[in-house]
Amino acid sequence: MGSSNKKKKEKKKDFQKPKLKVGKPKPKASNFTDTSFKSKSIVVNQQTLVADDLEPAEKFKQNLSLAITAKSDNQRRDALAYITNQLTANPPNNPVGTSAVLTKLLPLLSDVSALVRTQLLKVLRALPPAEVRPHVEKILMYIRGGMTHLSNDIRSDTLNVLEWLLEVAGDEAVSCPGGWLKTLNSFSSMLGWNPNVGSALNSKGWTSSSRATLGTKKGPEAQARQIQVLAKFLQVGFKPEAPMPYNPMAYWDNIYRLPGTPNPFAYLNLFGTPRDEDSEMYPDRVSRQRIFDAKWRAAISTGMERAKKEGGTVGRAAATLDRALAAGLQ
Repeated sequence: MGSSNKKKKEKKKDFQKPKLKVGKPKPKASNFTDTSFKSKSIVVNQQTLVADDLEPAEKFKQNLSLAITAKSDNQRRDALAYITNQLTANPPNNPVGTSAVLTKLLPLLSDVSALVRTQLLKVLRALPPAEVRPHVEKILMYIRGGMTHLSNDIRSDTLNVLEWLLEVAGDEAVSCPGGWLKTLNSFSSMLGWNPNVGSALNSKGWTSSSRATLGTKKGPEAQARQIQVLAKFLQVGFKPEAPMPYNPMAYWDNIYRLPGTPNPFAYLNLFGTPRDEDSEMYPDRVSRQRIFDAKWRAAISTGMERAKKEGGTVGRAAATLDRALAAGLQ
């Protein structure tokens, strides 16, 4: 009997019709995620490339590369922050050397992110000044590129880098090849001050072009800032050399003792390409005064006088520049 009842129940199940759903389906939740797909790999859009188990030297190199290659502004900034912490540690950790750090990071002077440029300045300030001085010519090349950039913010941040360089290696900055005249040419582009006074001037002794073709689109503060940094640059260039103490053996030391500076005869340019006037070295105050008086004194004096008449922050900056010129050209 029991087996016959089971067979009847199984037959009833076989002949049961499927239930049909009537009406609209139940709406899906707002946070519903379709998980019916299959994927062989998962790609994360933003990911860190730094592993905690790396050696300190490898981690430093990885962050140095990440500071240049990362597409995210935050990643580049964080990589620069890590490098800053390593350079300011006690003792400092720099397995690649100052030269490699500068070669890698100097292109960031023209980075589109203000956060990256601000963090880059912190990295530069953490470098030992003695190790920065041999690379001044290369640093100035990137600084001049930033000073003539189309972005006003990049030009302003580049002036901060120039101020840092004048603090740690001012003498080298004004005496290296191209450091004097080429930098003054960059200031000319920023301020719109034409050094070729007398060639294309109006009746008032000023060029007919815009007063500041690249420098003052954001108001007088930008122009005042540029004039202030120009005054600092001229102060360093016109600073009197400290007198050498008397040394009775100086003559023989000059003949027989090995030089203590890298490339001590660079001013002779014995094996380099021929330099033009702008690329020449002006290693002493007298030579810088001479070339400045011949090429720049009239243009800067004219621009300074016009800036004084504007008053405000621009006028005060021009007064600072006037004092720097009076002290440096006396």
